[in-house]
Amino acid sequence: MGSYTPQGVIPATLLAFNEDLSIDENATRRHLRDVAAVEGISAITVNGHSSEVHACSLDEQRRVLELALEEVGDAVPIISGVYADGSLEAARIAKTGENAGAAALLVFPPHTIGMMGGQQRPEMAIAHFKTIADATDLPLIAFQYSGDYAYPMDTLLRLVDEVPTLRAIKDWNTGAVHERHINVLQGLPDPINVLSTNSSWLMASLTMGCNGVLSGSGSIIADLHVALFGAVQRGELTTAQAINRRIFPLAQCFYADPAVDMHNRMKEALVLLGRQPRAVVRPPLVKLPEDEIKTIARALRAAGLL
Repeated sequence: MGSYTPQGVIPATLLAFNEDLSIDENATRRHLRDVAAVEGISAITVNGHSSEVHACSLDEQRRVLELALEEVGDAVPIISGVYADGSLEAARIAKTGENAGAAALLVFPPHTIGMMGGQQRPEMAIAHFKTIADATDLPLIAFQYSGDYAYPMDTLLRLVDEVPTLRAIKDWNTGAVHERHINVLQGLPDPINVLSTNSSWLMASLTMGCNGVLSGSGSIIADLHVALFGAVQRGELTTAQAINRRIFPLAQCFYADPAVDMHNRMKEALVLLGRQPRAVVRPPLVKLPEDEIKTIARALRAAGLL
């Protein structure tokens, strides 16, 4: 089993494109360097939602991981996403990630199973993760989607028992469900870390006791995530509240409806901050209207970043 333990502040990075929609490797490398330079982060994630993995070919996903390892792999562990509906394909992606040098893998749920009630068949989730675990010894992070897409707690506990390389979940659930995940999974004899991805209400999520945060907004404000996570861990409520007041306008902006544009907005934020040359997204995502870009600029000013 890989030695890396997923915990702490883990930004999920964005992916830069040229105007012709090809990957802009130079801009992507710059972005990776900027994020990796933030003191206090524990790893970086690539090939996730934030890097538009849905719109990238398998060869492109392999190249993105290579870029990250070449550019910042000596500085921070690199977690790579495993995004596939079929378990055999997911296993191939996982093995490729291990061979390239990833420290851990973020396993997305198969969408075609989830959208048709597959969560009611725990053996499907177990088969998916076992197929991946048979192909690699790397630590696995289960992306725990919310609502009807979430793996039930009984399924998670079976996964813990039957897939020893499962080391964490990236939790998108809210309220009592999120709190139960934290208390039950992190309370096991061999704890499974809960990494919050509830970035629209991050402070409240962290105060429940989760052992980390894995978030696309970390690609913009990793320093604020580090500061907030540290303050909560130390029990410094007043400090945490002050940091959260800076994060709040950005969370309201990035995670506004429709949520599908969250990473589109983050790309525009990087341009406004002078960290990237352009904010190009691949279809079916489309360029944001000018009025919304102005809203992003206002949020950045309210957070003290512009």
